Amino acid sequence: MRAPLQFVLDFFTGGDPVVPTSAPTPAQASNPSPTRLPAPSSEAAHPPAAGFVHAAANRHAQLQGVMVSFRFERSRRKSIGFLVGADGLVVRAPNWVTLREVDAAVQEKSAWIVAKLQQFKERQTEQFQKAIEWRHGAEVPFLGRTVQLCVLERGAGRVLGQDLSPDEVLPVTVPPGASVTQVRDAAQVWLKKQAKALFEQRLHHFAPLLGVRWQKLSLSSASTRWGSARNDGHIRLNWRLIHLPISQIDYVVVHELAHLREMNHSPRFWETVGEVMPDYAQRRKALRQSPVGLADD
Repeated sequence: MRAPLQFVLDFFTGGDPVVPTSAPTPAQASNPSPTRLPAPSSEAAHPPAAGFVHAAANRHAQLQGVMVSFRFERSRRKSIGFLVGADGLVVRAPNWVTLREVDAAVQEKSAWIVAKLQQFKERQTEQFQKAIEWRHGAEVPFLGRTVQLCVLERGAGRVLGQDLSPDEVLPVTVPPGASVTQVRDAAQVWLKKQAKALFEQRLHHFAPLLGVRWQKLSLSSASTRWGSARNDGHIRLNWRLIHLPISQIDYVVVHELAHLREMNHSPRFWETVGEVMPDYAQRRKALRQSPVGLADD
């Protein structure tokens, strides 16, 4: 039986030192063969979703089984250089290096590139999680704002944070003497419950506008993707989206639903997204710059 097709919306990443390749030989230096960077194609304007994507990507490569969309630039340097930074991978090369040689160098460094992109993403994830102090009174990002974590010990007989309105509170009940980990786990159960209800609501809202039907919603805890869609109508959305503004959540929802019409990232796919969300590019950019540090496509 043929496995369902699946497309994913990945977290964005970046950041590490330049690692140059070998310098040009004397023969190459004395007989330059300049190659100008071609104008970005429609594919570059709408880069693939799976893998790691630079915000201003103009070239793409399949590295270690992962799609990496990177920014390629000409420079006055003497060799090909690789930089994993806040926006993703940047590759710089002198004018005498052909694009074929650039692509070959990227493939040669593929293991290093993917490892550094993954490491940077994991550091961003850890920094975000550590930024939340899982204790009573802590502020937790929720739908682009913050709510106050209100911890009630089981049997204490009083509700903490009762001076706040319900939409300002993240309430959890824990055993007496609960650890920080127990408080965090209880808070995440609440966040996932809110996420599931909101995601279902937004799917029901956008699916008719796109003329598609989704069959099943699952919450994901993936460390590399915001969401995925299969051609059998199964949608997966990362529960951590609940930390972000509704405008960014809606972008991910529309992105995944659009895959039920176009199981690709062709111009037709982006036209489909634009039918119901003309400002999707701005929302997509905001998602990449999200403080969650795990962003996008």
